[in-house]
Amino acid sequence: MPKKTLPRIIAVTTGEKPLTLRIRWNRGEESRVDVSGLVETFRIYKPLRHSPELFGRVRVGEHGADIVWSDEIDMAADTLWRLAQEQAGVTMSPDAFKHWRERKAYTLETAARALGLSRRMVAYYEQGAKPIPRVVALATRALDHAAVDPP
Repeated sequence: MPKKTLPRIIAVTTGEKPLTLRIRWNRGEESRVDVSGLVETFRIYKPLRHSPELFGRVRVGEHGADIVWSDEIDMAADTLWRLAQEQAGVTMSPDAFKHWRERKAYTLETAARALGLSRRMVAYYEQGAKPIPRVVALATRALDHAAVDPP
């Protein structure tokens, strides 16, 4: 199994809306990430809630492994990557999708019938060529709990 490397942040700026960021990743992608949920939930981010000026001082941390506002306030790159993926609608990784199909002992054709998709689309999802929509990820969960196998 190939080693997975986490993406690194190469640039960060504040977004147009409050408590949002624009992040450029070392893989060439750019994400707009709403961090308001984290900022509003965790005590460590309380200073960011009340100071747009402090929020605006965001910068990339050492080696791109995080972003920082001060010595006490930071956010990990892997947390931001996961959040960016969720907000972009990527709710299931290709590996997780493939493991789901194998666990169910589905062929590509069987998985396609069960999900109401084409065999080609199932293959695209497994290869990571297309992002897996939320509705498909939810359908895999429902099928995990269903007693009936596809026709």
